[in-house]
Amino acid sequence: MLKLLVLYYSRHGSTRQLARHIARGIEQVAGCEAVLRTVADIDSQGQTTGSPTDGDPCVTLDDLKTCAGLAMGSPVRFGNMAAPLKHFIDSTSAHWLSGTLIGKPACVFTASSSMHGGQETTLQSMMLPLLHHGMLIVGLPYSEPLLHTTRSGGTPYGASHLNHSPNLGLDQDETALAQALGKRLADTAKKLHQA
Repeated sequence: MLKLLVLYYSRHGSTRQLARHIARGIEQVAGCEAVLRTVADIDSQGQTTGSPTDGDPCVTLDDLKTCAGLAMGSPVRFGNMAAPLKHFIDSTSAHWLSGTLIGKPACVFTASSSMHGGQETTLQSMMLPLLHHGMLIVGLPYSEPLLHTTRSGGTPYGASHLNHSPNLGLDQDETALAQALGKRLADTAKKLHQA
């Protein structure tokens, strides 16, 4: 069974919803299993504040070592990934030095509360450390018909959610695109594993 890590940080729940749908897409592929993990929040001094109480377990460095692929998500923070996720990524130097993630597929996802709140730059900011790790970035190609018609989230860079109002939840297009991204990640990991 190939384990694909779905790693996210979520403040208000939208990114967590995307993570769950990406996991569903992963598990549509025979022989693939989604492993949902989050990161701890950090305080004003940059120290982690412990495991979240209402979600998935916190990621460990071993989760990176054992995964066959990675989906990474964050809410938009000034056009960039949120500090807690960046804090974790900054702790992965040992994996970078050893090449743990080289050649593994990865994708990214995000959520924002405004149409032009920086979704695409946030997705790109998450890609940069993954490229430094030697990962193979997987996006959403325009062969996904919903990319042509969505009026909310969804980009070729990765799945996204536009939260028009608090607690509105993902719409059908966002859900379908998130699942398509998870399936694409799992399909790619499976092909790479069989090669």
